[in-house]
Amino acid sequence: MILTTPGQPLQEADLPVPNPGVGQVLIRVHTCGVCRTDLHIVDGELPQPKLPLVPGHQIVGTVVQVGEGVERFGMGDRVGIPWLGYTCNHCRYCLTQRENLCDSAQFTGYQIDGGYAEYTVADERFCFPIPQGYPDLQAAPLLCAGLIGYRSLMMTGDAERIGLYGFGATAHIVIQTARHQGRQVFGFTRPGDSAGQQFARDLGAIWAGGSDESPPEQLDAAIIFAPVGALVPAALRAIAKGGTVVCAGIHMSAIPSFPYEILWGERVLRSVANLTRRDGEEFLTLAPQIPIHTQVEPFPLSAANGALAALRSGKIQGAAVLVISENNSSQG
Repeated sequence: MILTTPGQPLQEADLPVPNPGVGQVLIRVHTCGVCRTDLHIVDGELPQPKLPLVPGHQIVGTVVQVGEGVERFGMGDRVGIPWLGYTCNHCRYCLTQRENLCDSAQFTGYQIDGGYAEYTVADERFCFPIPQGYPDLQAAPLLCAGLIGYRSLMMTGDAERIGLYGFGATAHIVIQTARHQGRQVFGFTRPGDSAGQQFARDLGAIWAGGSDESPPEQLDAAIIFAPVGALVPAALRAIAKGGTVVCAGIHMSAIPSFPYEILWGERVLRSVANLTRRDGEEFLTLAPQIPIHTQVEPFPLSAANGALAALRSGKIQGAAVLVISENNSSQG
């Protein structure tokens, strides 16, 4: 499924199977998670994607061919491919362990063809072994929803009471990590979304309500997953002095002006950009220890537009995942 014109539906196409270059692996794709970032790219909200483009960056598959110089993976290995697909390794960001900010970074399903396809190639340095015990369907959301959620949660420090604004694929994983760490979680959904609020409570939120509501007590931190700028002042009003608001999305609508008094008191407003390989290694080690359980709604590859539409309208509870080939092995 390819994107030829932003703002238009994806189109089915027959493409040649790509050949892996130096340091690359060819992956037979089994599943690929559907991410809100995919939606931003397809809808034209993220600029200058490679066109035509195969979207998708939460890829689980099997290595079926290796390029020259490949050392980490061999034929038959099950791997995951995340959003970060390439960094230069020599800019000031890469040299200070901030490769997620690399000026020359390239991203899977944006500048590099991704996983809405039967085959894809990837730089082996930016692939991860998939933990044993996770079937392909359940593993896919770990590769972005899980990783970005983990990085966002780490940005809150030792916050005890955390609000999650937007209770979708990422939040349903973050809450499991937060509860494992002994934190209290407050879930915020679209106003009137009683099903989403019950979903949050079922996963352990001590309170759940609409994003237009105030929590019953002040929060130590809040993470905003919904791409809605108006949630920034709402979250700032909900946190206590010294608290942190983390904007976890890659795109957000304009943030309205707000009075300085809701930022004052050493409150912090910050964003999270992309992920590092270290985030992936840490989270994919932690996930089976908790253990993280992902709730998924499967779609066939041909229904990618339907999956994106369901995500756009907020009808997905948990994560949407495209099923490309039949292999539900839970072994690494």
